[in-house]
Amino acid sequence: MLKETSMTNIFQALAQLEERAETGALCTIVETQGSTPRNAGSKMLVYPDGQFVGTVGGGELEQRVIAEALAALDVGVPRKLSYQMNDPAQGDPGLCGGQLEVFIDPLIPKPKLVVIGGGHVGKAVVHLAVWLGFHVIVSDDRPEFCTPKAVPGAHAYVACPMTELAQQVALNAWTYIVLTTRGADVDAAGLPALLEREAAYIGVIGSRRRWATTKKLLSAAGVSDAQIDRIHSPIGLELNAETPEEIAVSILAQIIMQRRGGDGAVMSVK
Repeated sequence: MLKETSMTNIFQALAQLEERAETGALCTIVETQGSTPRNAGSKMLVYPDGQFVGTVGGGELEQRVIAEALAALDVGVPRKLSYQMNDPAQGDPGLCGGQLEVFIDPLIPKPKLVVIGGGHVGKAVVHLAVWLGFHVIVSDDRPEFCTPKAVPGAHAYVACPMTELAQQVALNAWTYIVLTTRGADVDAAGLPALLEREAAYIGVIGSRRRWATTKKLLSAAGVSDAQIDRIHSPIGLELNAETPEEIAVSILAQIIMQRRGGDGAVMSVK
């Protein structure tokens, strides 16, 4: 489906993608021979939901390129496609008589970190995550805790109940969610909506006792054990951290470990 922004310059669409830390696949015709629907240099930006901006020629060719773009997004690896435009009966996507090559480049954004809860630990997590290169979003159901003054440095602020967050922020496989909230009741009310998304990581601050309470509340609300097992709590690596800044290091260390495939083991050999 063509996005309503199709008349927008495709480079503006790319800039918006970068600004929002969202994904897309840029499809470019890199070479043509003979008669083809579009010339070399024609571009189309495909979004994860199948919508797109621009065109590489329309018709069956375009539908095939969109399908390949979505597949490239799934694995995050570019691909180059060649199409003959001679005989649909032989599987060609058209009969213009020429041939073309399309390069698909999946645009994977900076990892997105959503910090829910603008207290002392949340503020420290935001500061460290920005320094580490994450695209950081702060959310809190209390507007006074969700401002640049309260939590400096984030890229965006979304003041809303946790149950509404997924409607306002794209939560995908490149999203890491950290709950530095004020209690188990808040967590249990908001987590079910977050668990419906494919976030790479969901961590919840608190003691083992608090997490046990949260688990019981989630189970009573009908959340499956498999979904509950996606949650990391108590959050972070065991560093005996005490200050908000030390706790932030523990949390981000666990996220980096998961993102990079580490195991958290001590590297020195004695």
